[in-house]
Amino acid sequence: MIQRVVVAILCGILFGIGLVISDMVNPARVLAFLDVTGSWDPSLAFVMGGALIPSSIAYAIKRHRGRPVFEMRFHVPTNRTIDGALVSGALLFGFGWGLVGLCPGPALASLATGRWEAVLFVAAMIVGMFAYRTTSSRHSQPLRIH
Repeated sequence: MIQRVVVAILCGILFGIGLVISDMVNPARVLAFLDVTGSWDPSLAFVMGGALIPSSIAYAIKRHRGRPVFEMRFHVPTNRTIDGALVSGALLFGFGWGLVGLCPGPALASLATGRWEAVLFVAAMIVGMFAYRTTSSRHSQPLRIH
């Protein structure tokens, strides 16, 4: 149990360091990427493209392993249904990302900068997650961590 927590924390720290090094915690960089008619900044495309490398390696390893090293099974989504909840969630996420220039991972990593905008965004994100959990019939069950 403790090994899983330590590995998860180390992976989160590594992800956060990558976000800081690539400057994806800077909302202006993300917004410049989304501004295709103005002064477009392609750096986010290179970051996303670069993320395909470790992701592809991880999926190749998964095919040859029965289970992960520190977990009982792989947690890979199997639901491929495109429904209203998925589309509306994607639209809401995209709207917020385009409006603010942050998404959850970079927002959490940007807390290290101490900027009030990052703190406000993360606080609003937590309130939104709590509101969804308490109002959604699918997720009204208590969150269980194995």
